[in-house]
Amino acid sequence: MTLHLTWLSHSAFLLESAGTKILIDPFISGNPLSPVEADEVEADYILVSHGHGDHIGDTLAIAQRTGATVVANFEICNWLGAQGLERVHPQHIGGGYDYPWGRVKLTIAHHGSQLPDGSYGGAPCGFLLTIGEKKIYHACDTGLFYDMVLIGEEGLDLAILPIGDNFTMGPDDALRAVSLLRPKQVVPIHYNTFDLIRQDPQAWAQRVREQTEAEPCVLEVGGSVEI
Repeated sequence: MTLHLTWLSHSAFLLESAGTKILIDPFISGNPLSPVEADEVEADYILVSHGHGDHIGDTLAIAQRTGATVVANFEICNWLGAQGLERVHPQHIGGGYDYPWGRVKLTIAHHGSQLPDGSYGGAPCGFLLTIGEKKIYHACDTGLFYDMVLIGEEGLDLAILPIGDNFTMGPDDALRAVSLLRPKQVVPIHYNTFDLIRQDPQAWAQRVREQTEAEPCVLEVGGSVEI
């Protein structure tokens, strides 16, 4: 099975697997780098890592329009439900669930999760996705943590890591994360959306090639990778 991932900038991805479309952290409206408009995006499932506006983004509007099921922590699902969204599936850190297209396990993430209206957004998370024989780890917004070793023991085909610094790991810690996770491929994210998180992804990729066994894949906005 081939998985097709398209980077919609920042931390947002569209993952396509056997006709199913899985949208991750759809920050589209208000995103200066987004290659699409929110009303153009189709989704069967939407995964939301935490409550910050640049991650929950257009989740509610897209889910209402498409009928997508939103997968997030219990608190975010409750918040979405209070706004009329019925198709939600709550999970929490360490818990996994088998969906028709694959398994989603929520991993720890060192970050915050306040929702756009100031409501408590529960614990932030990353996603460990198992689809067929492929394993993808989307770290979402996090600092470096040593338990990445345990995630790496799953045998990762692809790791998606923030490198922007200030709010998340910067290039140095993201490089250490690659060494802990030991993925076959790694994609950098969460950079250059705003000046505060400006980085040189090609310079980082070169360090990955020189210091780890992973193959870096720097995507253009709207670009794709297949695994």
